[in-house]
Amino acid sequence: MDSINLLLRSKEYHIQNKRKKEKNMRINSNYENLEQSYLFSTIAKKVNEYISNNPDKKVIRLGIGDVTKPLCKAVISALHKAVDEMGVQETFRGYGPEQGYDFLREAVKKYYSQRNVELDMDEIFISDGAKSDVGNILDLFDSSNKVLVPDPVYPVYVDTNIMAGREVIFADANGDNGFLPMPDKSVKADIIYICSPNNPTGAVYNKEQLRAWVEYAKENNSIILFDAAYECFVSDENLPRSIYEIEGAKECAIEFCSLSKTAGFTGTRCGYTIVPRALGALNKMWLRRQTTKFNGVPYIVQRGAEAVFTEEGQKEIKENIDYYMANAKIISETLEKCGIWHVGGKHSPYIWLKCPNNMNSWDFFDYLLKEAQIVGTPGAGFGRNGECYFRLTSFGSKENTIEAMNRFEKLFG
Repeated sequence: MDSINLLLRSKEYHIQNKRKKEKNMRINSNYENLEQSYLFSTIAKKVNEYISNNPDKKVIRLGIGDVTKPLCKAVISALHKAVDEMGVQETFRGYGPEQGYDFLREAVKKYYSQRNVELDMDEIFISDGAKSDVGNILDLFDSSNKVLVPDPVYPVYVDTNIMAGREVIFADANGDNGFLPMPDKSVKADIIYICSPNNPTGAVYNKEQLRAWVEYAKENNSIILFDAAYECFVSDENLPRSIYEIEGAKECAIEFCSLSKTAGFTGTRCGYTIVPRALGALNKMWLRRQTTKFNGVPYIVQRGAEAVFTEEGQKEIKENIDYYMANAKIISETLEKCGIWHVGGKHSPYIWLKCPNNMNSWDFFDYLLKEAQIVGTPGAGFGRNGECYFRLTSFGSKENTIEAMNRFEKLFG
């Protein structure tokens, strides 16, 4: 009987303790303010339904934001060598430096120097990709900061700030300004997101335009978070590939870059973030954050990344980039023939077009799928200003791109 009473008391104690914990525990209610993202799940559902009902039709996907060309030979060779090193006692590596191995940081430093941008080693931080750091960098900033992002926009910029409870305002990107919004002196923002070349529009800022943003940031004591993930697609030497090509930018900007699109590392994961010492405490804060919350990129991956910056690696990745840009040219030339307004494509893998016949984004998606079996991305999924626009990408094969554009021209030419 005593054992039964003891069991009952023990059970009651656990129930009460559980209720107490549930009462004290609070979730981050900011997540309730996030809009549900149905973009790519809806696309997948629509495409799968169409294929199921039309098994004889060849569907060509020009909406993919992932690369399709494999890692280059120089990278593969470096990866294999690093794997072998990990199997030998004398060359085995355990935990590495959270900010990255010196050999890769030195390679990044030399890469920037080619654009006349001089960096110190302790300003370079190796990461597992730009997406991670674009969100993680917000650990350094108070939730009271007001954030400015362009619309349309890469959703991560907005969602990560909403998760933290920050106020987000939008810079109006539209057809009139070529989807390159400029600073509005009547608007005060503490954190400013700039992506150039832009995702999803493919638009690229020139030096004068970026200079205006740097001046605005310095006047307002703001920080620019500059996403340079697509810098490798810029072929015009007069266009900036890094915000640090603008005088004074080190005093107001943090730059993120990735090897995902540069060298096909979407599945390998490696990038880098530049936090200049001129930003004062932010450089040391980021080091502190990374050494606390991040264990670093694997040695094997960093050796592969190092190979990207070798003479052989640069030559090989350029061949892949040229392949994608040739596809972009095919798409752009077809749109021009059809008289369809668009931006991007010249210095970006993304082509942003105005939907023909005043169609909205999803109607055009359905029409293009049904009539030409081409899949793209509705612009409405990137923000309010994306409505009536559409994104195509050049990451497919040349053969599929040519066939898709032949179908497109038959519809609208």
